[in-house]
Amino acid sequence: MTKIEDIRILIVDDHTVVRKGLIHVLGTMLGLTVIAEAESGEEALFLSRKLKPDIVIMDISMDGLGGIEATQLILAHNPQIRILGLSTFADKDVVYRMLKAGARGYLRKDVSAKELTDSIRRIHAGELLTPPDFVMNLNEAALINPNASIAEPMVKMGEQQKKVLALMTKGFTNPEIARHLGVSLPTARYHVSAILQKLDVSNRAEAVALAIRNNLIDENNF
Repeated sequence: MTKIEDIRILIVDDHTVVRKGLIHVLGTMLGLTVIAEAESGEEALFLSRKLKPDIVIMDISMDGLGGIEATQLILAHNPQIRILGLSTFADKDVVYRMLKAGARGYLRKDVSAKELTDSIRRIHAGELLTPPDFVMNLNEAALINPNASIAEPMVKMGEQQKKVLALMTKGFTNPEIARHLGVSLPTARYHVSAILQKLDVSNRAEAVALAIRNNLIDENNF
C-alpha cells in the first residue's frame, strides 16, 4: 500500500513564542510536519525556494518584508506552494490584499488548534478559505487570481545592476548590497533606484516579484 506523505509546513512569524506555539500544536497532529521556521519575510523567501514546503503559514505584519509582499514573492517563484495567512486582526482590506497576493486562506491567531489543522488540510486539498464574516463583492472576487501572470519586460541591465537585483531578491538592504559588492552606499542606492525605474515599479517588493516571475535572475550572480 502506498504511504501517504505528511503535509510539509513552513511557519513564518517574527515572534518566537508564536512560532514555537504553532510548532508544538502542529507537532501533535497526524499527517502534518513542520519542516522549518522563519522569523522574517526575507528568510521565508529563502527557505521556500530551498525547501519547497507544501504549506506556508504566514504572519501578515512583520518588519522588513511583510507577509503580503513575501506571499507575492514566494508564489512568483513557487506557485505550487499554498499560503495560509495568520494575523491578530481580520481587517477586510488586509484579508483582501493577502488573498489577492495569492494566499489560499486567512485565519486569526486566536483560532483553535482544530480549526487551524482543518484549514491546513483543506487548503492543501485546494480550497480557498476566508474568515466567517468576510464577504467580497463580485469585482473583488474577480481580481483574486493567484495564478495571474505578467508580460515579460524588455529590460537591459549592466552586470553590476544584475548583481544588485540578485541581492535584492535575497532581501539585502542597500548597506548590505554596498558591502557585498564593495561599492559606496550612494552607488548601491543609485543602482536600486535605476532598477526600479527600468522595471517600471514603485518599490523593491514589486521589483523582486517581477524579476523572479520573469526569470531575470542569473543564479551566477548570487
